[in-house]
Amino acid sequence: MTTPMTPVELFLLGRTLMKIGEDALPAPRVPADGTDRHPGSVRSALIALSDIVAHPDSAVGEIARRTGLPQSQVSTAVARLKETGSIETTQDPTDRRRLLVRPAATPSPRVAEARAAGIEDALARAMATTDEQAVAEVAEALALLARHLPPVALARLRS
Repeated sequence: MTTPMTPVELFLLGRTLMKIGEDALPAPRVPADGTDRHPGSVRSALIALSDIVAHPDSAVGEIARRTGLPQSQVSTAVARLKETGSIETTQDPTDRRRLLVRPAATPSPRVAEARAAGIEDALARAMATTDEQAVAEVAEALALLARHLPPVALARLRS
């Protein structure tokens, strides 16, 4: 019989899983001149993009409110995502000062690259193992968790 997980253990597992996910993502492309016009965390961009997919045609302030990210981080993430072709923006017809954000009609090469990436190598590094069976079992368990705890589950916790 297994002992139940504590809230602290769950929190630490979530942090570990975020780091494994970040490690599994393909590295962002650095412009030829080596500068990054929109520095910011990959985590913020992923959180914002997840919200944009779930709530197309949202304003930056609405995305910030739903995600809990500061508006400045959402603005930076939106600029980065727009530059990579992951999202599109339009002027709000009811308030010309606001931009509405939606996923790009066609996935950008960056989105396609991230969707095609696997997690097995990052899992194996985190697990410090070369046992492909163990890595496959953990990947399967994570897929089960993802089915039962999709990103929309966060909104349920905030309400």
